[in-house]
Amino acid sequence: MSKPLSSSETERYARHLVLPEIGGAGQQRLKAARVIVIGAGGLGAPALQYLAAAGVGHLTIVDDDHVSLSNLQRQVIHNSEAVGRSKVESAAEAIGKINPHVDLTLHNERLTASNAAALFDGHTLALDGSDNFATRYLVADTCAAAQIPLVTAAVNRFDGSITTLMPWLDDNPSYRDLFPNQPDDDLLPSCAEAGVMGAMTGLMGTLQALEAIKQITGAGSGLVGKLLMVDGLYLRFETISYKRKAT
Repeated sequence: MSKPLSSSETERYARHLVLPEIGGAGQQRLKAARVIVIGAGGLGAPALQYLAAAGVGHLTIVDDDHVSLSNLQRQVIHNSEAVGRSKVESAAEAIGKINPHVDLTLHNERLTASNAAALFDGHTLALDGSDNFATRYLVADTCAAAQIPLVTAAVNRFDGSITTLMPWLDDNPSYRDLFPNQPDDDLLPSCAEAGVMGAMTGLMGTLQALEAIKQITGAGSGLVGKLLMVDGLYLRFETISYKRKAT
């Protein structure tokens, strides 16, 4: 467990502390948690903001990109003054203003098969906010091997999906049970080509933060073995169950 909450932390997290599902014990778990977030873009931006505000004690951010003007329509952790800066540095500055009690580790590099295991080592939970199939499969495989719970989401135009993965427990399904074959990254048009509703990434990234907070504190039930699909254009939500494939 982490150190006791300071008086300023107790005041800061007061609305959590009065929730029976979280309380002091849950807030201590958040403070002790180490969460790695892949991508400080459309999904990672709101997820990082809410994880920091919630009091997650340590956040690791992995992203090799720089802030561009076209990012600002949805990547709300960055601002106009950050254009041209690395996303991890811009995000770190914003997080410092949200909550000075959060420790940060920044990796201004691309996640690869050669560095993934080292980057994920020692973390309580992972969030995947990447925008390509190759990275999503790499993150899922790495987390499964290291037994790190993973909250993964994706957004395309007005649609989003999210699930939580813990395939080493209770015969839970893996990412490859949900999506057996890795598609080519050129199968779908890119965000720049197809467009994306900014608020949709905000919704899905916030849901990732919510799932992460619940997983860390033990509040409620999550999306293990379930895929939540969101149609933002007509505001429809549907949850489907999926299982481990028989071998």
